[in-house]
This record gives sequence, structure tokens and C-alpha cells, in this order.
Amino acid sequence: MRLFIALLHYPVYNKQGEVITTSITGFDLHDIARSALTYGVSGYYVVNPNPSQRKFAERIIDCWKKGESFDFNPTRAEAFTITKLVATLEDVKEDIKRICGSEPKVIATSAKAESGISYKELRQKIVKSNDPYLLLFGTGWGMEKSVVDSADFTLEAVKGGTGYRHLSVRSAAAIILDRLLGERGN
Repeated sequence: MRLFIALLHYPVYNKQGEVITTSITGFDLHDIARSALTYGVSGYYVVNPNPSQRKFAERIIDCWKKGESFDFNPTRAEAFTITKLVATLEDVKEDIKRICGSEPKVIATSAKAESGISYKELRQKIVKSNDPYLLLFGTGWGMEKSVVDSADFTLEAVKGGTGYRHLSVRSAAAIILDRLLGERGN
């Protein structure tokens, strides 16, 4: 299985529907990295075009790899072994192609999706294929339409028992990874 994930901070929408770049958060960095490592994801990319934001993320990651933070929680450093900070989605695709020898199949996620490929169907594709897959998560108010439209698949939305659909991206990532890669009961 070759599943990669990317957290996009650009291009995403703000509440007013404008395309923006969101800020990287420490919680998203380490919580998604821990989920990715737990479920055997091949790589976790954090995409932000702003060099100062990537430098900020590097400082957080370095903090967990050394000194008191490492001594306090060495498993956090382990989770960051699959994390890469990049400027663009194209950088992600190029890196995956370099690693795997072929372009990844891209899967967009969206809380707004009314339909899409099911978790079961996508799980079967990922497990049975030698192709790399790239699962995209958006920040802000969701990924810009052209990103979603250019994906090979859109994954069905995470839906609870209510009409409310506004999970944090780290919660959505954990739920989606569990539905796709978690152990299934008999």
C-alpha cells in the first residue's frame, strides 16, 4: 500500500469565499503526523507557500526531536519521521513520483461533498493497487474548487448523525484514516 496524505494551507477558502493561505498550527502538525504513522501512511506533506510558515513548522518539529521535548515524549519525534514541509501541491506530486516512479492518484476530501467514492471502494483500490494514492485535506473553509475538480476522486464526506459538518481537519483526518486503513471486525 502506498498512501500519502497532504494538508493544504493553499489554495483554500476563507469564510467569505476568498482564496487564501492559512497558517500552520502545531496541533495539526503533530496530531495528523501521529495518525498517519499509526495507520501506516507512507508520507505526510504539509503544504504552505509561505517560507516563514514552513520555518515555523520546522521549529516545532525540531523542538520535538531534541532536548526536553524529546525526553518527555520520544514517540512524537517518531511521528515526524514521515512529515515533509513543501511549498506547493505540485511539489508533493513530484516527490511522490520520485519515490514511487509514477504520479499519484489524487483523492480530495470535503465536508461539503454530497457524494463521492465510498470508503470501502477506495480502501479496495488502495490495497489492491501498486499505484500511489494521495489523500488531500484542506484547511480554512475548504480546498479551492479547481483542486477538488482536478482530483481523480472525491471521497464521500464524514457524516455524523446530525447535519452539522465542521470537524477540525485533524479530527477528520483521523476518522478518514481509520475508515480507510483501520482494522475491520469480522
